[in-house]
Amino acid sequence: MSAEQNKALFRRVMDEVFVGGNTSLIDELFAPNFVEHEELPPGIPAGAEGVKQLSSMFLSAFPDFKATIEDLIAEGDKVVARATWSGTHQGEFMGIPPTGKRISIQVIDIVRFAGGKFVEHWGQMDNMTMMQQLGVMPGPGEEG
Repeated sequence: MSAEQNKALFRRVMDEVFVGGNTSLIDELFAPNFVEHEELPPGIPAGAEGVKQLSSMFLSAFPDFKATIEDLIAEGDKVVARATWSGTHQGEFMGIPPTGKRISIQVIDIVRFAGGKFVEHWGQMDNMTMMQQLGVMPGPGEEG
């Protein structure tokens, strides 16, 4: 598949799975041997099942969740995305009761594709900023 087709698949997963909640699309677009290299929250399994659980966890905690792709770059079999994830904390999230606070964090994803499917993912999410915005960790200049 072309770099542009891979970018379109990435956008589709962000829009339909992470924002839209259609986790069944993962069964269609992720290879059976999909490898997740990102460290996931405790209790979330690696692989495609972990992606399903992570996306459901975010939508449950942040029902107005939005993923805004700031940059999307493709070369060869890889796509790199820089995105802003945002939403209002209205449901339990990793043991944190709803705070009603808004989050806006930076996320970087690298995905490798083969045969029109996601086969590997590396990611970095600004978890510390998210915890500061939720008020469960002191922010810069705040005392803990």
